[in-house]
Amino acid sequence: MWMRGGTSKGGYFLAEDLPADTAARDRFLLAAMGSPDIRQIDGMGGADPLTSKVAVVQKSARNGVDVDYLFLQVAVDQPIVSDSQNCGNILAGVGPFAIERGLVSVTGEQTPVVIYMKNTGQTATALVETPDGQVSYEGTARIDGVPGTASPVEIIFEDNAGATCGALLPSGNVVDIIDGIEVTLIDNGMPGVVMRASDMGITGRESRDELDADSALKARIESIRLQAGQLMGLGDVSKMPIPKMTMVSPPIEGGCISTRTFIPHRCHSSIGVLGAVSVASTCLLEGSVAASMAVIPEGPQKRMSIEHPIGETTIIARLDDQGEVASAGVVRTARKLFDGTLYG
Repeated sequence: MWMRGGTSKGGYFLAEDLPADTAARDRFLLAAMGSPDIRQIDGMGGADPLTSKVAVVQKSARNGVDVDYLFLQVAVDQPIVSDSQNCGNILAGVGPFAIERGLVSVTGEQTPVVIYMKNTGQTATALVETPDGQVSYEGTARIDGVPGTASPVEIIFEDNAGATCGALLPSGNVVDIIDGIEVTLIDNGMPGVVMRASDMGITGRESRDELDADSALKARIESIRLQAGQLMGLGDVSKMPIPKMTMVSPPIEGGCISTRTFIPHRCHSSIGVLGAVSVASTCLLEGSVAASMAVIPEGPQKRMSIEHPIGETTIIARLDDQGEVASAGVVRTARKLFDGTLYG
């Protein structure tokens, strides 16, 4: 089944329908997407990392969990299939897909689907609208980066800290210095490197195309990323899609903070869901590179608007008694696009 999940798009497969052997599975997915080729002309990929994604779903044997979800990023111009990260946008389609495939039974007007994310061992709960006993894709929810409106899928994350790197601050520091640039290395659902846009010689208001065309900036970002990978315990990240690289600046549209993110070698048209959770968490960390410029709402539940090139993503952060992020929620939408036979 091909679905749009949030601001991404990709193929959703039952695990039993893919080859059990990892190498054979990856060969099939590369052929299915048309990689490696910058146009992906011989496959279903959309010539962009955001449209070259895969969800592998199966019924879970874990207590209290409905389905297991493995996210795979299929590179566009390289013969690489990576399972080193999660994707919160593709996650938005997992609940609807699981119900469509009969892995989860409808429980009422709204059906909760508990999802185990195999990439990092996290669990999330997706609340799927199911009036009349089936998934509804029509509604009034709107997210920036997707035209029109659709049915909301609320996703609630808990216990995100250190999901990939083992600690919220993998280096043990709130601020590190790499190539003379102050950075905050963070993992609250997505490993990320957060740095000030001004320190990188940009305003933070540039378009995606402007930043993608700045080869000198991209070379500096990649140098920082490779060194950050070592400090975060990820090792050699030269062929990995993490950590994500986010440059922050003061908000310009009344939000919490403005962002420009590389994923990792192309500028994101918006920002990933889990990436936004990590950036929001950075804003809440005293002394971080983002703290002094972030506009933080009052109260233990904070609606934090993370601005990006085409709008904003709102993260709802709930703090515990120690002022740390206990859970984070986000509203996404999803839509079924195609259901049929794919040839690899």
